[in-house]
Amino acid sequence: MGINIRPALVSDVGSIFDVRTSVIENHLSREEMRLMGITESVVADMILKNPCAWVAVDNENIIGFSMTLQDEGCLFAAFVRPEYENKGAGRKLVMAAEQELFKHHDVVWLETDKNSRAAKFYRHLGWGNDAAINDVDIRLEKKRRAFCNSIVRKES
Repeated sequence: MGINIRPALVSDVGSIFDVRTSVIENHLSREEMRLMGITESVVADMILKNPCAWVAVDNENIIGFSMTLQDEGCLFAAFVRPEYENKGAGRKLVMAAEQELFKHHDVVWLETDKNSRAAKFYRHLGWGNDAAINDVDIRLEKKRRAFCNSIVRKES
């Protein structure tokens, strides 16, 4: 059947947390997320308020998700279970988030570890304008025009 992307539902929140805690790079436990203020109820409230999260589904199992902070123009999270890496789900999840963000912002941003595989992945998708946040993390941006051009190239 293949991997499909759809808007996240409140009923997906537990699975979203399962995906988030399954990753190896940038791993966080549920307790670490709770201490950061990221709980299942907070995420459920965000999903109820606006289109801010998408899930990748394979055979009815959620294998990845992306999430935005729409008011801030931020791609907040994009994670895929390790066994599904390099199968296109991450790209599709990021593109779904970008599409929604660019309805409201000309420039969107994210933060990631400058030496991570994620940073390389985002740069490959057209994110750039690197700005150091600290010794470890960077902020990347993407302009609406770059997003539109990447869509045109994919459809060609």
